[in-house]
Amino acid sequence: MTLHSKLPQVGTTIFTQMSQMAMRHDAINLSQGFPDFEVDQRLKDRINHYVQAGYNQYAPMTGVPELRRAIAHKKQLLYSYLPDAEAEITITNGATEAIFSAITALIRPGDEVIVFEPAYDSYVPAIEVNGGVAVTVCLKSPAYRIDWDHVRDLIGPRTRMIMVNTPHNPTGTVLDRSDMEALRAITRDTDILVLSDEVYQHLIYDGRRHESILRYPELYRRAIVTMSFGKTFHATGWRIGYAIAPPEITAELRKVHQFNTFSINRPLQHALADYLAEPEHYRSLPNFYQQKRDLFLEAMAATPFDFLGCAGTYFALARYRNVSDLNDVDFAHRLTREQKVAVIPVSAFYSDGTDEGIVRFCFAKTEEVLLAAAENLKRGL
Repeated sequence: MTLHSKLPQVGTTIFTQMSQMAMRHDAINLSQGFPDFEVDQRLKDRINHYVQAGYNQYAPMTGVPELRRAIAHKKQLLYSYLPDAEAEITITNGATEAIFSAITALIRPGDEVIVFEPAYDSYVPAIEVNGGVAVTVCLKSPAYRIDWDHVRDLIGPRTRMIMVNTPHNPTGTVLDRSDMEALRAITRDTDILVLSDEVYQHLIYDGRRHESILRYPELYRRAIVTMSFGKTFHATGWRIGYAIAPPEITAELRKVHQFNTFSINRPLQHALADYLAEPEHYRSLPNFYQQKRDLFLEAMAATPFDFLGCAGTYFALARYRNVSDLNDVDFAHRLTREQKVAVIPVSAFYSDGTDEGIVRFCFAKTEEVLLAAAENLKRGL
C-alpha cells in the first residue's frame, strides 16, 4: 500500500526532541514552554469539587455556559468589549485546536495565509494540511518588527488570512497600537480575515498594554482571537483554550470543532468559571513573570550570551555567536549534553530554517531552577 503524506516535511517537533534529550542527559529543561511550579490549590479544590459532585459527562459542544459567561465578563473588564457568550465564545482543546479549527473552517485549497516567522510551529502545517498556501514574512533580530509596507505588497487576490501572535512566541516582542492601526488599514475594504493568537495576553512587562484585537471593533469584525488557560493558570497539561469571533465566523468554526474534539473536560470548565471570578491571579501575572525574567537575565549576565529584549511571554532569546560557530541545532544539543541545560534553536520556528545563531530559553521555572541553569552555563563556555 502506498501512502501519500499530506505533510511530507513534518516530523517530530523540536520541543519533543529537546525535552526527550533533556531527560536523557539529566539536563535542566529550559526548552519546552511549561512551568515547573504548582497550580493554585484553590483551583485544584474546585476541580475536585465538581468531579465529586458528578460533573463528569459530556460538556456542551460550545463549552459550559458558566465558563463562557465568565470569559465574556473578563474580556469586558480587560478590553472594554463584551462578547456574546452564546454566539461568540467557543471552548476548545487548547488554543492550538482553536487555531486548527479556525483554519480548517475558513481556508480553502489555494487560499493564501500570511504568517510572520519565526512562528509557533503549528501554524504552517495547519494551513498546508487544508490545502492553503503559507506566505511567510521573515522577521529579523533583534527587533523582529513587522514591515507593514512589505505586507501590503504581498496582498493579492488569493490572500484570505493574516495571522498575528502577540505577545510573540518565540521572540517575546509585542504588537503596539501602531501595528494594529496598520493591520486595520491593510485589511479595510477587503475580505481578508485576521487570526490573532493571544495565549500570552497576561505575560506582558514594563508597563506595556496588551493590544488585543478585541480593543479594535473594525478589526474584530473580521477576526478570530485565540486564547488559553494553560499559560494563565500554570496548567499547560489541561489543554483548555477558547476562540472568540463574531457570530458568523464562530458558526463556521464550530462546524469543525464539533467533529474535531466536540467537547472539553467538564469539571475543569466549571472550576475555571468559578476561579475567573477572582481576577487577582491573572492581574498579578505581569509582575510575577517580570520578576522571573529579571532574575534570570541578571543571573545570566555573567555568561557569554547576548540576550535580546523580552517584552512579553516567558521566553528570552540570546545570541551565542561569540561562544560557538555551531549551527543553532547543534549548539542546543551541545548545551544539553555538556552544560546540562536544554534550550530551543530558533531556526525551528522558520519554515526555511533561518539561523541567526540564537536560542530560546524558557524562564517559567522556580528561582532555584533558573539559578542552577545560570550556574551550569557559566561553566565551560
